[in-house]
Amino acid sequence: MAAASFARALSLHLLLLFLLAGPALGKTVKRDVKALNEIKSSLGWRVVYSWVGDDPCGHGDLPPWSGVTCSQQGDYRVVTELEVYAVSIVGPFPTAVTNLLDLRRLDLHNNKLTGPIPPQIGRLKHLRILNLRWNKLQDVLPPEIGELKKLTHLYLSFNNFKGEIPVELANLPELRYLYLHENHFTGRIPPELGTLKNLRHLDVGNNHLTGTLRDFIGNGNGFPSLRNLYLNNNELTGVLPDQIANLTNLEILHLSNNKMIGSISPKLVHIPRLIYLYLDNNNFIGRIPEGLYRHPFLKELYIEGNHFRPGTRSKGTHKVLELPDADILV
Repeated sequence: MAAASFARALSLHLLLLFLLAGPALGKTVKRDVKALNEIKSSLGWRVVYSWVGDDPCGHGDLPPWSGVTCSQQGDYRVVTELEVYAVSIVGPFPTAVTNLLDLRRLDLHNNKLTGPIPPQIGRLKHLRILNLRWNKLQDVLPPEIGELKKLTHLYLSFNNFKGEIPVELANLPELRYLYLHENHFTGRIPPELGTLKNLRHLDVGNNHLTGTLRDFIGNGNGFPSLRNLYLNNNELTGVLPDQIANLTNLEILHLSNNKMIGSISPKLVHIPRLIYLYLDNNNFIGRIPEGLYRHPFLKELYIEGNHFRPGTRSKGTHKVLELPDADILV
């Protein structure tokens, strides 16, 4: 009896200690609390009306703030995801975000953010997904983006960025998806991007980029995983080089609305899984290699607006090319 009573008392004592220790173990690290409250004070009512309490990870009966995801690290909770999109946030990029040092996903797309991306963005060493598309961000991209070594998805399309595409993007070894279209980038596309072994999708369309495709792809030994290459609506010149056939994983090659010249390389036939080929509105001449019409995977071939020989024909139904949602965000 005495032993049973002692065991019961010990269990109650340990339970009491656990209950007393529980809230302490679940506290959110002060750095993240401060950063999120700074962001809260700078955002419009459409966001903050649902951000109740002082702790963004929730406390007691209060749930985590909408769009905030937290994870346990040791004795504390840290903010690992911040998704505040399509809520008409107006104003500069909230620099306090760069104090969320454990952030893995930052999604502020489809707002009205203005000004540059601050160089402090390089502090987010754990960031995997950065989505800032559909804003009004401007100025040049900070080279510090190249310090985000774990980044896999970078979405900066539909903004007002200018200047050259920073060569530092080639320092992102895990990068798979790079969306830079619909901006005001100038200069040449860094050929160093070819060293990115995991890059599957590259879209720099609808900018003011110059140079030649040969300068960009070199001997074609780079871009080992590249499937989709969008270079359309720029000011690219030169020929379509034979080396393009060395990009053996290409499925989409979009060269529409540039200033490219010369004949179409017959080596295009040797890209085994090419599905969409857009050559329209350039200055190409000659004929289309007959093998492209017999290519087992090629569905769409756009050739309009060039100087091909009479009788040269297109291929496919000429549907508007749209990527599935799975390729937009993971």
